[in-house]
Formats: sequence, structure tokens, C-alpha cells
Amino acid sequence: MPTAAPAGLEDVVANTSSICDVNGKEGKLLYRGYDIHDLADHSSFEEAVYLLWHGDLPTKAQLADQNERLSNLREVPAPVLTMLAAFPRTASPMELLRTTVSALSAYDPDDHDNSMPANIRKAERLTAQLPTLVAAIHHARAGQPLVAPKRDGNIATNFLYMLFGKEPEELHARALNIALILHADHELNASTFAARVTAATLADMYSAIVSGIGALSGPLHGGANEEVMKLLLRIGEEAKVEETVMGIFARKEKISGFGHRVYKTEDPRATHLRQMSEELGQHAGNLKWFNMSRKVEDLVMREKHLYCNVDFYSASTYYTMGIPMDLYTPIFACSRIAGWTAHVLEQLGDNRLIRPRAEYVGPRNLSYKPIDQR
Repeated sequence: MPTAAPAGLEDVVANTSSICDVNGKEGKLLYRGYDIHDLADHSSFEEAVYLLWHGDLPTKAQLADQNERLSNLREVPAPVLTMLAAFPRTASPMELLRTTVSALSAYDPDDHDNSMPANIRKAERLTAQLPTLVAAIHHARAGQPLVAPKRDGNIATNFLYMLFGKEPEELHARALNIALILHADHELNASTFAARVTAATLADMYSAIVSGIGALSGPLHGGANEEVMKLLLRIGEEAKVEETVMGIFARKEKISGFGHRVYKTEDPRATHLRQMSEELGQHAGNLKWFNMSRKVEDLVMREKHLYCNVDFYSASTYYTMGIPMDLYTPIFACSRIAGWTAHVLEQLGDNRLIRPRAEYVGPRNLSYKPIDQR
């Protein structure tokens, strides 16, 4: 019997992949060999999507072709949108996203075709339609009319248009574009691994993505940035940061948005989101949330020697843009769909069923007793 893996499979290498490299010691993140800093500074989310799916950056013609296909696929089938009106308004956005993404498979013309070309088409539909679904979920829960997607504009711009019903400010669209790039993939995180395990059974791509969404919904994975914003709102003002944080530490509680299973230095994605949080605050004439975040970060480093991760500054970034807190994790899914689908494509390209072993630690050799003797 193999030696038992450490709890949580920490540092266990489960497979090989050419999609994403996370160097925790040096704080580096690469998509297909390209540094995340270069991509965040110079690229677009659509370009990162192409890179993750196809292995290299697109030519101008390749990017234009892909963007045209994605733009034409944004509309969600009407019956799926109708479903939203039937759900309780108390349902969480992630519950609704999980269920409606599952329903999308019934309307995909490639649903029962598991070939690589068909799966790429499914990946395009999912990437194009998830932002439409998230915006529709927001309006449906509020009892508001849905805002149809436009054919022009990139994914970030179009999502903000659908969410707010008006063209977004250029800075907001740029900030969301960067956030989508930063969240697009992160190697074998919990949701990506869940998606690959499902794909390895040769279940359809939608089933794999629903597995990923289910894993992402957990507060130890995708919900941390919402918890960060709840903390900032509870603190309320800069003068109360130290008192509140020290109280949390005295109660031996954790603060969301700090520490990472892999990174031993600053999460490179946090570097960009810190900058965006400050820039957005300056633009809005309100640096309160950035300044509070900065004080929390300094205290956690001073007391616990923990670096912030991607979730910490994404909270104040999204809040300053006016995005509702319960949409933070669904927006994460709108980005991570690029990585999930890339990993499903890679898994199916050289598939083997993922079936690890468990070390049994329970009793043995028990004798069965009839029920009236127990």
C-alpha cells in the first residue's frame, strides 16, 4: 500500500500540465510560460483565454476570429433565463450559476460530441455565456428586467454594461479586465482539480464545469474576497482597524485573504489588485477602503508574517466599482472558466481516469451481529 499523502494533498504532484506554473518560493505565476505581470500589464482577458486554450498568444487575425465568435455566443438560451424567475430570490448567486450552467448543456448543439473541436466550441460558449448568466442572476434576484448582452466590447466591458445597464467607465472596464486575467487559472486549485476529475470519467464538459463551480462556491476557495469586504464594512473606519484586527487575533480567529497553500512570498496577483484598488479609490475620490485594507495588511504582516493573496485587494477593488458583494465569487467563475475549460481540454487530450487510493485507518475483522444482539 502506498504511503499516505499529507492532509489536503499538500505538495502532492497529481499530474503534469503545460497550462500554468505556480512558483511559490519566488512568487511567480506563468500562463503557458508567460509571466502574469506581462499579461496583466499588456494583454486582454480574451488574449489570455486564447493562450490558455491553444498554448500560445494569438496573432491579430486569430484573436479577431475568436473575439467575433465569443461576441456572437453571448446570448443565453431563453428557457435557461426563464428558469431564473422560478427560483427563490433567497437562493445564492453561486447556487443559481451552478444550476443554470448545468441546464446550458441541454441547449448546446455539441452536447453529446466529446471530440476536441466540439469541446473547444463548448468552451467558447461557456466563456461567452457565464458573464451573461451572472448579470441575469443579479437582475432576476432583484426582480429587475434583464439587460441583454451587446455584440461589441470585450467581456469585461460587456459584463459591466449588463450589470449596471449603462456603458462603464474606462477605468472600471480596465480594472475588471485585469482582474479576469489574474483569476483565469491557477494550476491544480480545488475547483480545477474537481473539474479534471469529472472530465477524466469522460463526462461531458458541462458536468466538469459544474463540478468546478461547486468547489469554487466553498468559503475556503472562492468566497474569501466577499469575507474580506464584510470585515472592512464591520470595521467601518480607519481608526478602528487595529483594535478590530488585534481582537480577531486575540480570539485566535483567521482573517480571510491572507496566506496561501503554495505562495511563500507575495502572491503576484495581489500586486496588481493592490494597485487597482488604490487607483480606483483615487478616481472615486474615496480612498477609505484602500487605506483600511492597507492597514489590515500591515497589521497581519507585523503580527502573523502572512502575505495577502489575490482575494484581499479584489474585495475593495470590486466594492469601489459598485459590484454587489455576493457577485464576487460568480465573477471569479467568469474568469476561471478559461482555466477550467483549458484543463478539461488538456485532460481529455491524454486521458486516464483519476482514481487515487486512501489509506484505511478504521477497524478490521469485526464479526457481524444479528440486529437483536446489538
